[in-house]
Amino acid sequence: MFAGLPELGISNGEDLKETLTNCTEPLKAIDQFQTENGILLPTLQSALPFLDLHGTPRLEFHQSVFDELRDKLMERVATIAEGKEEDRYGKLEELLEKSFPLVKMPSIQPVVMQVLKHLPKVPEKKLKQVMADKELYKVCAVEVKRQIWQDNQALFGDEVSPLLKQYIVEKEAALFSNDLSVLHNFFSPSPKTRRQGEVVLKLTQMIGKNVKLYDMVLQFLRTLFLRTRNVHYCTLRAELLMSLHDLDISEICSVDPCHKFTWCLDACIREKFVDAKRARELQGFLDGVKKGQERVLGDLSMILCDPFASNTLVLSTVRNLQELLGQDALPRDSPDLLLLLRMLSLGQGAWDMIDSQVFKEPRLELEVVTRFLPAMLSVVVDDYTFTVEQKLPSEEKTSLTYPTTLPDAFNKYLQENRVACEMGLYYVLHIAKQRNKNALQRLLPALVETHNDMAFGDIFLHLLTGHLTLLSDEFGTDEFCAAVFDGFLLTSFSSKENVHRHTLRLLLHLHHKVLPSRLEALVKTLEPPKQSSDPVKELYTQLTEKLEAQKKSPPQPAEAPSLDLGLHPVTVPTTASAPTTPI
Repeated sequence: MFAGLPELGISNGEDLKETLTNCTEPLKAIDQFQTENGILLPTLQSALPFLDLHGTPRLEFHQSVFDELRDKLMERVATIAEGKEEDRYGKLEELLEKSFPLVKMPSIQPVVMQVLKHLPKVPEKKLKQVMADKELYKVCAVEVKRQIWQDNQALFGDEVSPLLKQYIVEKEAALFSNDLSVLHNFFSPSPKTRRQGEVVLKLTQMIGKNVKLYDMVLQFLRTLFLRTRNVHYCTLRAELLMSLHDLDISEICSVDPCHKFTWCLDACIREKFVDAKRARELQGFLDGVKKGQERVLGDLSMILCDPFASNTLVLSTVRNLQELLGQDALPRDSPDLLLLLRMLSLGQGAWDMIDSQVFKEPRLELEVVTRFLPAMLSVVVDDYTFTVEQKLPSEEKTSLTYPTTLPDAFNKYLQENRVACEMGLYYVLHIAKQRNKNALQRLLPALVETHNDMAFGDIFLHLLTGHLTLLSDEFGTDEFCAAVFDGFLLTSFSSKENVHRHTLRLLLHLHHKVLPSRLEALVKTLEPPKQSSDPVKELYTQLTEKLEAQKKSPPQPAEAPSLDLGLHPVTVPTTASAPTTPI
């Protein structure tokens, strides 16, 4: 406990033991030991007997003086470090040399740690001693750990790894949340709110102003993204940069070539829309990538691969198409739309670019603009035509029936092109948000075969299940249940456990609306096999328990869902030949 005192010429318990062993008059020896090792203040000696009269032990007195002096010394260390004196760090190093032998003494350790914390460059020998001792490493300040980490990537990786795992677990928990809603979903939290998450704050603190540590974290994120294809690592890459931006850490922000692009995109994500002014700014950054600097495209593609970024880009694309319909304009004639598609394409090509190390913007397939988008808009026109037909007086109506098939080009690009598939999926969400049952029943069968099974990804299924709550009453019809379950979800639930989970989430929320005969069949079909994971089994148990409880006490009539969809209204200019309802 008192290791290190002899090195400084201060007696410890061993010295007292030896003195008492060899002396002939123990009381005199103790008195002499107290005088030599007590507080060397002559005027104090005559005052100490007063404490004896009050029954105050000498230990208690000395301890209180020690604590007071230690606090003063720690304050003084901080004051010296924050001062302007040229030799301030020299003074601290001198103090470190004197105090470091006592670093294992619990009462002195805080002083040593305070000195280490305020030294911008701790002597290498001392850093190695701290690193080699697990207890010292554990209690030292993050400022000291940064100096250790920057030359020990493996150790830093061990510290960061649990945080990255925690981040992914939190994102996946949000996607599989039992709360289904259009208003409160995965994309609801603002960028600023997301940056207040525990993992982002901890990583930001660990990095501080250290560019080397920031680069290491980015390398970890790239490696994990390559290994797992998990797009949440792209989100963390953007959140980390913007968290440092919030704290004005210019030492890092000024050297990250993605900073201004990410800052601009972050503002778009906040508004869930890319306006014309910001679109020009983003285009300027992309066009400004000079020859020899192409590697930055790898990082820009990761920033754009962030689901929050792609969500904003696709929502903006849908709004842009809406405006084009109102203006009788073609998709190919809209520079803003082409830029949005360019950024979507760059984001979706992130994994391929980082994997191949070929830093070149992927070419957007021209036919996505000339064939797929017109095909998608023709679906909109079909729907609009049918809606208008229904509103006509009976004598003017024709025998028009709602189309059930989709244009070949729509299906083809949904299966073959990533960008087209992303837009197609968001169009389905858009239709669900409009509570358009007919269009949804027409579109769902096309989602069984999509590019890389994107329709069975967690983000889309999370959003779709939330949006289907707006059509809850439709689950009382066999036709709608057949379209949602038989025509889409049940086509892959047995081979994709995540689809099984999302289907159970949906039923857990809407079971009281589903046709009883259909519900009974679904419960049998969705019973998890033995090898299923615990989350699937737990969801199924929750569902069966709810159904049992419902049998015992029939539910009260539910209130109609809110009509507020949480979307900014978009005014569509109308012309004689343009549809007047939004897509």
